[in-house]
Amino acid sequence: MRRTTLREGRKIARAVRTTNPTLSGIHHEPSAEILELTGAPFLDVADVHDRLSALEALLYDRGDRRAAFLTIYARVTSEVKDGIETGSFHDSAWVTDYLVTFADHYRRAFDAFERGDTTVVPDPWQLSFETALAGDSLVLQDVLLGVNAHVNYDLALALHEVGIDPNRTQKYEDHRAINHVLQRLVDEEQDLIAERYAAGVAVLDDSLGRLDEALSFFTLREGRRNAWRGAVALTDIRYETLRRGVRWYLRSLTLGAGQLILVPTSTSIVGERLKRLETGESG
Repeated sequence: MRRTTLREGRKIARAVRTTNPTLSGIHHEPSAEILELTGAPFLDVADVHDRLSALEALLYDRGDRRAAFLTIYARVTSEVKDGIETGSFHDSAWVTDYLVTFADHYRRAFDAFERGDTTVVPDPWQLSFETALAGDSLVLQDVLLGVNAHVNYDLALALHEVGIDPNRTQKYEDHRAINHVLQRLVDEEQDLIAERYAAGVAVLDDSLGRLDEALSFFTLREGRRNAWRGAVALTDIRYETLRRGVRWYLRSLTLGAGQLILVPTSTSIVGERLKRLETGESG
């Protein structure tokens, strides 16, 4: 029964790639400057922050919408880096490995996509990168697609790689402590997106009060909670066949969530209205 389920899952994934125009493989010329930043594994937390920040600045200057997610990611990395340096975690060495391993998942996906080797780019990241390059989405959708791919897909894999044992309870507390960092940054990140990409985000924020912050943090918190569960499953399951099933589940769930993120702009009339609102245009 499990073999049939996995086989059917692969068929579903192939069907999604075939029928979804966003996963059709848009033409993109590799950039030597970008590849210089993404080609080598990250050395440490400072290297993660410095290269992510440099990549964000380079993409932003070029008008490459892949920068939007990095604007958020680089800021979060800086805050976690400060927490490590000030001893905010039980196990700073583990959080360091966690942050670097997690960031390397993003780096590998970005580097492979930039080189055109899409056969090794996870589907959630291909959806994110291609949507951003196409430029037909909202900036907020570009950000959310990046968060979705990184938190709902990469994070469980990274936690499993760095290891959640021994002292699993303590490591989970450190994992949850990062939630507090993310919660503190929600307002600041919204302001960054409004300032750099979409002035209408500030109008939307004023209209909704604290509701949008609460919803965005709740969604992120749930994703991180599910990522820990995924890491536990990958760690505790004894059989590789079942672990492949967990990885397939993570990929399929994340790709499905990405499709939902794109629903608001799936019709041209609604999409254009939302874009005008996001950019702060009237009418």
